[in-house]
Amino acid sequence: MARSLIISLLLALLAVPVLAQDVRYISDTQYVPVRSGAGNDYRIVHRGIPSGTKVTVSQLSDDGEWAQITAGDTSGWVRMQHLMSELPAVNRLEAAVVRAERLQEQNADLAAQLASLQQERDTLSSDVSETDSSLQAVTEELAQVKQVSGKALQLDADNRRLIEETENLRSEADMLAAENRRLQENLRNKAFMDGALAVLLGVVITLVVPRLWPKRRRNTGWA
Repeated sequence: MARSLIISLLLALLAVPVLAQDVRYISDTQYVPVRSGAGNDYRIVHRGIPSGTKVTVSQLSDDGEWAQITAGDTSGWVRMQHLMSELPAVNRLEAAVVRAERLQEQNADLAAQLASLQQERDTLSSDVSETDSSLQAVTEELAQVKQVSGKALQLDADNRRLIEETENLRSEADMLAAENRRLQENLRNKAFMDGALAVLLGVVITLVVPRLWPKRRRNTGWA
């Protein structure tokens, strides 16, 4: 009998580690029945609300162990031990997984947008380089135009000055021509007067001078 007891104890000791190797976890998913009143003796009006369902508590039982809740179209009593102020871990995990998937999708979209923006940036950089080259060429052309314009303005100013000087010289030439005509007229008048005086002097000399000479007596045969 002692031998049998020893064998049993050895089998028991050997069985304990074997059972300890079989590790399991209790599922977080549960369904809470809803009753028509605050107690287990009341009838069940809903077979079970799944964990994570959002409910509204309207009142508590006198002993505080039961709560009257409303979840959608369902209304009744459940034990307070089944209610918690925070979302269950499994639901938070599911929400986190959904949020992670959404973030991953957003990350993929952002990566695609980033690649598109980088491509646009490269295109814009190329356009900016071309624009800078065009701007440099336009600046050089503008400088040349300004230089030519400056010369044109100077030429225009010189032209205006020359026109003004030409007009002044033309006015002086007209004045000199008028003065020349007047002098020529004076010379002609003076020549005419000199000629008239010469003629008049000749007439005077012709008429007067013979009278001034003494007359010679004629020799007659009586002498």
